Amino acid sequence: MKLDAYFWSNKYQLNQTGWDIGYASTPIVSYFDQLINKNLKILIPGCGNAYEAEYLFRIGFKNIYILDFVEETLQKFKEKVPDFPKTQIVYKDFFMLEDKFDLIVEQTFFCALLPEQRKEYVSKMKSLLKPDGKLMGLFFDAEFEKPGPPFGANRKEYIKLFSQSFNIKTLEKCYNSILPRMGNELFFIFEVK
Repeated sequence: MKLDAYFWSNKYQLNQTGWDIGYASTPIVSYFDQLINKNLKILIPGCGNAYEAEYLFRIGFKNIYILDFVEETLQKFKEKVPDFPKTQIVYKDFFMLEDKFDLIVEQTFFCALLPEQRKEYVSKMKSLLKPDGKLMGLFFDAEFEKPGPPFGANRKEYIKLFSQSFNIKTLEKCYNSILPRMGNELFFIFEVK
């Protein structure tokens, strides 16, 4: 299976976007609402419709970068949020990105990658974060009956995968997931070692 731009573009065109809840996820919004420093340089990779970026932008964060390799989603975002800086809308493969961020937001990107890409994901995330940078967001805490994507995993796997490169500050069952995902999400905050 090749999970390339064509694959994901086709998903959007066929409206096969079960991961898209239509707004920024409650646990992530709760985290954003606690952030004080509005100058943080933030990346949202595999952003899709980028609801999290729109939310951050509307509450005063201006140093937000969104990245996807599905051009249509980025174009829709430009139309929806026309005052968002065009130079911070990045049409590129995540693994080709070169930059440094204070915070990277994970929202249904990890589970969209092939399981064999997970070690490369961890390495790339570490390389994109500044010293003391944070990776935060949501992971599925479930295995799925249907073949992926999404590809599931569990808490033990995340610890094994990330603990070499990151300090695991938080990795716990989400108490404020949306109803369809209740009991199947982990909220996490990882800091670069």
